[in-house]
Amino acid sequence: MKLKQTIYILISTLLLLCHSSFTWAASAPITIEADHMTSLEADSNVLFSGNVDASQADVRIRADKMTVFYTAASKGKKQEVERLRCEGNVEITKGEWLGTGKTMNYLSKERKVILSGGAKAWQDTNLVTGNTIIYYLDEGRSEVIGGKPSTTVDPQTGKQQSGRVRATLTPQ
Repeated sequence: MKLKQTIYILISTLLLLCHSSFTWAASAPITIEADHMTSLEADSNVLFSGNVDASQADVRIRADKMTVFYTAASKGKKQEVERLRCEGNVEITKGEWLGTGKTMNYLSKERKVILSGGAKAWQDTNLVTGNTIIYYLDEGRSEVIGGKPSTTVDPQTGKQQSGRVRATLTPQ
C-alpha cells in the first residue's frame, strides 16, 4: 500500500504540471528513472537520487536529486503534492525551451517554477541569465532576477562583474 501511495504522489506531481501553460500531454506516459528512491512517510516526502530523469511527452526534468513534498493523509482528505524540489545540475526542457540552474522548486498552489543558482533559459538561440528565473505557469510569463554584485573581476575590463540580468538575442 505504501508503494502505491508513493507512485500516486509522484504521478500527481507530474500531472499538476500537466495543467500548466507548458501543456504537457496528460494522456502521455510518465517515465521516471533514478539510481535510488526513498519514501519518507514521517516527513511526507519521496526522494529520488542519482541521475534523476523524469519525462512526459516533450517535457523533461533532469537533476541529481528530486524530492516530492506532499500533505499528510487524513481521514476524508486525499494526499496532495505541495511542492517539488530538484537539486544539482537541474535541467528542464519543453520543446525548444531549456532552463537550467543549481536548484528548481515547483510550488503547486502558486503554480510556478523557480530556477535558482546561475539560472539560464534558452528559447531557440536566445538566452537569458540571472540568479533566479521564475516561470508563472498559468500566466505564461517569466521573471528574471539578478543577484548581488559578484566578487569576480572581469578580466577584460578589470571591473567587478555585476549580478545583473543578461539577455542575448539572436536576430533571425
